[in-house]
Order: sequence, then structure tokens, then C-alpha cells
Amino acid sequence: MIRTMLTLVFACLLLIAAQAQQTLIIPGFTGYATPAENDEATAMFVAPKGLVNWTNTRQHISYMGIMQQAGEAALWLHVQSDSGAELIITAAGKKFLLTVPAGKLYKRLYIGSITTADSGALAVELTCNRKTGKTIAAIQSLEMKTAHSNQVFFNIKERRNAASVHLLYPLADTVKATAFYNELRVPKGADVIHSYYMACGFARGYFGIQVNAAKERRVIFSVWDAGDEAADRNKVADSNRVQLIAKGSGVITNDFGNEGTGGHSHWVYNWHADSTYKFLVTAVPDSATNTTTYAAYFYAADSAAWKFIAAFRAPKDAQYLRHLYSFTENFSGVNGQLYRRAYFGNQWIQDEASGNWQELTKATFSCDVTGRAKDRADFGGGAAGNQFYLWNGGFKNPDVEYGDTLLRTANGVRTPANVYHHLDSVAQAATDQRLILHAIKAGKIDTTGAVHGVYYTILQEGNGRQVALSDTVKVFYKGSLLSTGEVFDSTKETPVEFPLNRLIKGWQYALPKCKVGGSIRLVIPSGLAYSVRNVAANIPPNSIMVFDIEVVDARQ
Repeated sequence: MIRTMLTLVFACLLLIAAQAQQTLIIPGFTGYATPAENDEATAMFVAPKGLVNWTNTRQHISYMGIMQQAGEAALWLHVQSDSGAELIITAAGKKFLLTVPAGKLYKRLYIGSITTADSGALAVELTCNRKTGKTIAAIQSLEMKTAHSNQVFFNIKERRNAASVHLLYPLADTVKATAFYNELRVPKGADVIHSYYMACGFARGYFGIQVNAAKERRVIFSVWDAGDEAADRNKVADSNRVQLIAKGSGVITNDFGNEGTGGHSHWVYNWHADSTYKFLVTAVPDSATNTTTYAAYFYAADSAAWKFIAAFRAPKDAQYLRHLYSFTENFSGVNGQLYRRAYFGNQWIQDEASGNWQELTKATFSCDVTGRAKDRADFGGGAAGNQFYLWNGGFKNPDVEYGDTLLRTANGVRTPANVYHHLDSVAQAATDQRLILHAIKAGKIDTTGAVHGVYYTILQEGNGRQVALSDTVKVFYKGSLLSTGEVFDSTKETPVEFPLNRLIKGWQYALPKCKVGGSIRLVIPSGLAYSVRNVAANIPPNSIMVFDIEVVDARQ
């Protein structure tokens, strides 16, 4: 009886010990190569095969995990080499020499044992010590037997990208936001290739900076089409396509697909780590056409001026900025093991009703399906003083949960966003001058003279006094675009009146050339009109304006 009971106790102890242990099979296709492979040339990490086409002896392979509990672990490699190879494997401070015999079949080879810590990244790294054939070795999987369950976390899915992480900025339903301002800084060392740090996201688009190549960085602004086409913009009906309305000098525009479809714009700009960059997105809804025009502006710190990126008109919209967010994204899995981090601060929105700006100091943490499914655990975010931050990659332990509320300290003061004096002001002024002179030469417009860059023609001499800048003027007017002749605004049967010194500069400079009772035509360069501002659905940024004005009265 006693012997039977002892046998049962011993069996239970063995069962408990077995349950405490864990055997992990880490697929070979989940690793990373350093230097990273060129996927377009030769695929190395291929599901379900594993690691293939490893030929470069200067390239080492890493399998990355997160240590969660201290303990012992044993390692095996499921490996094959046509001609045989010798590998050096390092993990948790230990180095092992592994001889892979020649053969066509995969072999399970014991590497050795290691001791894991209770936190931090665990890298199992393979380097080639000796190569005898065309390829070094093919890795089917790495096997790890740990002393405790949940001792080490590894991603076992095919996707090697770090989880994308987001800040969601809540807005009351009553807010009609026409502008969204944000500031972004990427610390040195976190600005790695294949990264997108997005500052101003909204329901129809996103705006941020990207490291898209070793020697090229970009400012990106994109707006989605209407409809539900996911990949091919050629399948999108014209009625669902966003339209490019205007773009800044040197900005490249084209289509995009494979993540929804839409209009894309980017400006090649060598932004720097540890510098703070400013972003502004504006929206002009138009219920008559059921569209919204979205425009993006980037503050180039080294030039101390705003850069107009582009403006797109989105169909089937007619709404304000909504569902505001920021994110940090690793858009290629070839270096998904690397650490990325960005700081986001000084968020503001402008409400149409009052024109006032409201500071956003609250955000909700979110992540993509990779993070929500716990395929990757190395991501996080939070608040540090007056900034939010987001990070992913690096196989660090997480510091936040999906859905957590984050609060930052308020700044209380918004950075002014004067986009009139923008980075391309001089170049745009030259372009406007060329277009106006071409129109004059072609006989499309006539001119009596010019004042401060505004061309004018007296259509009818007045019989009253000369208009003064300090006057409040009563006028009839019609405004049109030089480019198309389209009328964007006009008075009806009743004249309107307003202080002249509160109008656009073109009016202020040239209307004093007219007398009361007379009429004048003004051709106003964009820089003296609305410049790159997104002010109305039918007035694109950088528009040269033509005004026919009849001065009914002028008074001090």
C-alpha cells in the first residue's frame, strides 16, 4: 500500500515537472539577417520551409525572443547543409561551435544549455565559421526546452514586422475640427530604415515622416479613396477617386494601393533624429459636392519655414477631421527586430464654430492585429511630461496594455502656424509672375499697371475720391481663378462692405488705385491672396485670383 502511494506521488511529481517545462519550436522563417537580405533579389526567410539561400558568410542570423523568467534552457537546431558547414552560435552570453554534417536531410543537432534572465531580449545568433558549398545551411527550426512555462517568448508567425502602435486622440462628437497640429521627434538610434513615424492621421488619410532607404528620407501625405477596393486603384471608379488639387514645389505625387487605395504625395527631405518637426493638416468640407479638401503642411526646422506638401479632394465625404491618431510603423519585416521610438507632443485642433484652438492632452493606446494577437510582445507607449511616446521592436518587455488611457502635461501655448511665408514663396512668386505675363501676352487679361506685384486695369473711372487703405469699402465683386476662369465667389444684388485693411494683401495694395464710383480688375498672385492655405473647396492652394470690383462707397 505504501509502495503504491509512493509510486502515485512520484508520478504526480513527474507530471508537475513536465507541465512546468516548455518546449518551443521556433520556425526558421522567423529569423533576421544582418546585414538584412534584399527580399526583391533573393528570399531567405520562406514559410513554411524556414531559412534558405543563406550564402553570405558575413551575414549572421538572429532568432529573437523576450526573457520573462530566469531559468535553464536547452537548445537544438534543425538544420541541413548540402556540403557541410561549421556554425558559431551565441546565446545568453555563451558561445557554441556546431558542426553540421553534409547531407540532404534535416538533422536535429544539440547546441547546448543556457541560463535566461527574468527580462530583456534573448538573441540566438548564428554565424558561419566554415563554408564548404554554395550555401551555408538551411534552418528548419530552432528548438528550445525551458525549465519553466512562459520562461521565454518567441514570435512563431510568418510576419516578421514589429507590431504597429498608435495613439488615438478622442474628440467630442460636437467638435468640427478644421485643422490638426502635432509635433514629432525621433530620438537618435531609433530612426532606422523601413520606419514610418506618422504625426497627423485622420479618417481619410495620414501625414508623417519615413525612412524608406539607407540614403533617402521622406515626408509622406496620403488620402484614401472612397469605396472598398483594397489593392488595385485601376479598379476604383472616378466617382470614388481622390483628386490632387495642388502640390508644393518638388513634391512627387502618384497612386497607392495594397492598403486601400488613394492619392499619395511625398517630399524627399533629409530629416534628422533628435530634431522636432511640426505637422499641420487642414480640412475644408463642401456639402454641395459631398467632398472634403485635405491639405498638409510640414515645418522644415532647418529652414525655419513651412512647406506645403499637397492638397487632395476626397469624394463622398463632406466631413471634418475625425478619428485623429498617430502611429509608429515598421513597414518591412526584414528588420522587424530593430527598436523604433518616437515622441509626439503639443497636439492641437481648431474648431470651425469658434475658430479657437483646443489642446489635446489625452490619448488611448492601440496596436495592430500583430500586437493584439500577442504574436509580438515588444511594443509600448506612454506619456513623459508634455509628450506622448510610442515604441516597437527591440524585443523589450511591454510597458502598456491595449486600450490604456494616456495623459500628458498641457503646454498651454500653441506654436503659431503662419503658412503665408512658406519655403517655396520665392519660387511660387516667380511661377505666378510667369503665368500672369503669359496670360497678358496671350490676350487673356489686360493691365493698366502693377503695384507691389498686383496687376490692375481700371475698367471705369470713378467720380469720387481715391480709395484709402484705412477705408471701410462698400463693393460689388466677382472673384475667379486665372487658371480656369471658374468663378469662386461673387456678390448678388446687394453690395458688401468691410474694412479694406482686413482683406487679402492684393486688395489692400491695388484697390486704392480706384476711385469711388469706379471699377477695377485685379490680378493677384497667390502669395498676395491665400498663398498655400486651404481656405475653400473651390480655391486650390497657390491660386492666382482675378477680381472685378465696383466701388460703391468708401468711408473712414
